[in-house]
Amino acid sequence: MKSFKIQGGNKLSGEIIPQGAKNEALQVLCAVLLTPDEVHMKNVPDILDVNRLIELLEGLGVKVSRIKHNEYLFKADRVKLEYITSKEFYEKATSIRGSVMILGPLLARFGRGYLPQPGGDKIGRRRLDTHFTGLQKLGIEFTYNDDEKSYHVNASNLKGNYMLLEEASVTGTANIVMAAVMAKGTTTIFNAACEPYLVQLCEMLNRMGAQIQGIGSNLLTIEGVKELHGTTHTLLADMIEVGSFIGLAAMTQSELTIKNVQLHNLGLIPEVFRRIGVSVIQKGEDIWVPAKEVYEIETFIDGSIMNIADAPWPGFTPDLISIVLVVATQAKGSVLIHQKMFESRLFFVDKLIDMGARIILCDPHRATVIGLNHEQALKGIKMSSPDIRAGVALLIAALSAKGTSIIENIDQIDRGYQNIDTRLRHLGAEIERIS
Repeated sequence: MKSFKIQGGNKLSGEIIPQGAKNEALQVLCAVLLTPDEVHMKNVPDILDVNRLIELLEGLGVKVSRIKHNEYLFKADRVKLEYITSKEFYEKATSIRGSVMILGPLLARFGRGYLPQPGGDKIGRRRLDTHFTGLQKLGIEFTYNDDEKSYHVNASNLKGNYMLLEEASVTGTANIVMAAVMAKGTTTIFNAACEPYLVQLCEMLNRMGAQIQGIGSNLLTIEGVKELHGTTHTLLADMIEVGSFIGLAAMTQSELTIKNVQLHNLGLIPEVFRRIGVSVIQKGEDIWVPAKEVYEIETFIDGSIMNIADAPWPGFTPDLISIVLVVATQAKGSVLIHQKMFESRLFFVDKLIDMGARIILCDPHRATVIGLNHEQALKGIKMSSPDIRAGVALLIAALSAKGTSIIENIDQIDRGYQNIDTRLRHLGAEIERIS
């Protein structure tokens, strides 16, 4: 098992280019199954989860050509449906949660599919109900196999329908949209997720010949079409990685430039960092985070303690709650961090407490952070990465800490961050990958 060895306490500087968006990649890559024509993808992140999904597509018979780093051609003109019942498919699909979004395209184009219980981060219950109830509204039938922990799925006659989703699930919305674009008639999805990744997926599908209205809102109207065609698609910069780099700059009191990022694509992310005293400034096509000796957490207007909570888009993304929490440990002031959407994502704070952070874990969803204001440095320790986002939060803490830290289980970090150690070394970080 690989680990990171980090010598903390160094100030960083320079420029860094964020990778393509992981969560967008998992959606748009599944969409290549909707057409026999060639689909050209640009800015595809070279990370473990995405590479596993590409391997899964290759197993299904999709022709994959890597033009250059982060750029691919996909052609799904000879899909091997028998592969979905193979042991190899089962093993690969259960290793990555994004595999669930293969289901919608397979049902739309071929009328049948198979879904083993998908893998992914262990961050509490992550229900698939939205996928199932939405797809069932389109006329899809599920048969559960308890021995295999999997679902056999049939859709001989997809028909559009009205549906009100119980939760604005991003992957659930994506799956339903990809099935509905080739269903007969009109599909209306209310309480649809409207993250930038969903916008990107819907705009890509429209270029392929789909008819989707309401893109960017929580009310989507889809007129089914008989076939889709090829297109070229460029992925957005990963806003979670951008937020991670903003947090890294603040924690190490460093000046960093994050290239090719527009603030308007980040939603509330810059505003939430501003509330804990971190400046995020647009400069041309880049954003600049200036070095600050002190960053002070705001209070609410009535003087009460600041409360930062996650919410479905356009609220603050849950994927950056762990980063904001870590940054708050060295801010001036106190903040209540409320992780509403996942119940186990705050359990990594015990490692931060061992490093010297002042945190009270109130319950699985809430933690109060009393900032140290850089008057007392965190200390390096040995720890393990529990999931992608917590792993990077711990990495940021280690880079700011005094002494040496070891982070184990870094496969979790590699699942979502492309060559992160190499890129951090270019900024001046002392980090190495060890066995």
